[in-house]
Amino acid sequence: MLPLILGSTSPYRRELLARLKIPFSVASPDVDESPLPGELPQETAHRLSIAKAQAVGCLNPAALIIGSDQVASLDNIQLGKPLTHANAVKQLSMMRGRSVVFHTAVCLYNSASGNVQSRIVPFEVAFRRLSDDQIENYLRKEQPYNCAGSAKSEGLGIALIEKMSGDDPNSLIGLPLIALIDMLQNEGVAVI
Repeated sequence: MLPLILGSTSPYRRELLARLKIPFSVASPDVDESPLPGELPQETAHRLSIAKAQAVGCLNPAALIIGSDQVASLDNIQLGKPLTHANAVKQLSMMRGRSVVFHTAVCLYNSASGNVQSRIVPFEVAFRRLSDDQIENYLRKEQPYNCAGSAKSEGLGIALIEKMSGDDPNSLIGLPLIALIDMLQNEGVAVI
């Protein structure tokens, strides 16, 4: 079996992949994550997942490399990582009482054969009608400044959410495991 490499430094993706109990290593992809002009959120996530896998593949010519990217969108407007408190307040204020789609793309790249498999797994999240105080309290406690959409559903961010819907709840955290398992099986990797 080819070595498996997660092309991401995200601790959340690392934790999710570890659930599959198959050995893997981690590499940091060097990819500009800026959206292209006119690019839809799901297109950005898809393009970046492939770019991340292939960037790691350049340094690992005989491996299976996982690339993943997530872009949140509200009315087809991309909501990236806020990075600052002020940006997070702005994002959560826009999202309160509304539904946001988290587009999570996953790519499995076989750098030995050149085979690329990729899928986009959307997950819809309806946010509660949050007060300004609730937003401030949440941000003070969790500080999710490196999370698309300013919320971590696997943490206290669950209190911001009214309901969720989608095919794979892991996609909301950042790595669609159900789709990835299919891809791994296509490459001869048996998870169970």
